[in-house]
Amino acid sequence: MTKVTYVSRYAIIVAGLLIASLIAGCGSKASQVSGVGTPPVSNEANASENSEGGTTASKELIIAEPVHGTGYLPLYIAIRKGFFDGLDVKTVTLSGGSAHTNAVLTDQAFGFIGGPEHNAFAKAKGAELRAIVNVVNRGNVYLVARSDLDPGTDIAAFMKGKTVAVSQYGGTPNSIIRYLAGEWGLELDKDLKLKEVDNGAIPAVLQQNQGDVAVVTEPMLTQGIEEGIWGEPFYNVPIELGPYAYSTINIKLDSITKDPETVRKFVEGTQRGLEFLRDNQEESMKIAKLEFPSMAEHLLEATIHRSYEDELWEYSGQITEDAVNTGLAVVRFAGLLKDDTIGYTDIVDMQFVK
Repeated sequence: MTKVTYVSRYAIIVAGLLIASLIAGCGSKASQVSGVGTPPVSNEANASENSEGGTTASKELIIAEPVHGTGYLPLYIAIRKGFFDGLDVKTVTLSGGSAHTNAVLTDQAFGFIGGPEHNAFAKAKGAELRAIVNVVNRGNVYLVARSDLDPGTDIAAFMKGKTVAVSQYGGTPNSIIRYLAGEWGLELDKDLKLKEVDNGAIPAVLQQNQGDVAVVTEPMLTQGIEEGIWGEPFYNVPIELGPYAYSTINIKLDSITKDPETVRKFVEGTQRGLEFLRDNQEESMKIAKLEFPSMAEHLLEATIHRSYEDELWEYSGQITEDAVNTGLAVVRFAGLLKDDTIGYTDIVDMQFVK
């Protein structure tokens, strides 16, 4: 099956319109397209000098993201600090299903942020995508219990008979709880019930006693703790599952074969963003506040602090085989990937990561 049949006509139209509007307003913030976003750095920061002392126009690259999230801070830092040599990198938020993947498959974007399992989904349909640099290297979700419940130390026993509020099927948090249920020997709909709702509705499910446990991410995690809806996480996925290629930068294989120099510059810029995040925590927090101006400052600080503590980022940019295999195991258990022949070398290319 070709890549054309892999994507829906609606997704192609939506992605095209959103990205076209971003490019048309390239002097403005991406937030005008998506509600949130990264403002492009100045042309001066990304222009390169020519032999006569003038400047040449930088090459524009669009990166599609499923949400504008704090986990992607290394990329936002690289953009704001002008770390991409001769490249003008912008992000556009394309929420809903596989819209960010489809934007790359239809040449509306250079790359997308998402787990490399999306490359496996595409390969199963006949398309070729590759993960080229790591961003988020842990499963960025947490399990919390309603504030009147005590999970104790035997998690499998506690979870039996519980109702779990989680985002819709097909999303990674949903896949992770299905995977964990299997690890704990619990059968869905018999030992454990999932209440699949829109992400924003999860707190209300527990507040109304329609659920016992929730699968959440920051900043919802800290908000719920402050409001007394749930306590601190009783299961920390980043720590418990270990390295997990949760969010990588993924591009078409054609981009690697036809324009490796652009790919190299992009990867090196992203690595510089990761290293800056590691070595300059105070200034990285300042950039986070610019990226998320509407988030309460204490919530943002708590979110970033937890990310450091839980080793969310792989600062070298490396995508290891173990980290990819964890992600593939999760989606295979959830029934999202039927093909069991697709492996690491089919969806990852580390030749540009130094």
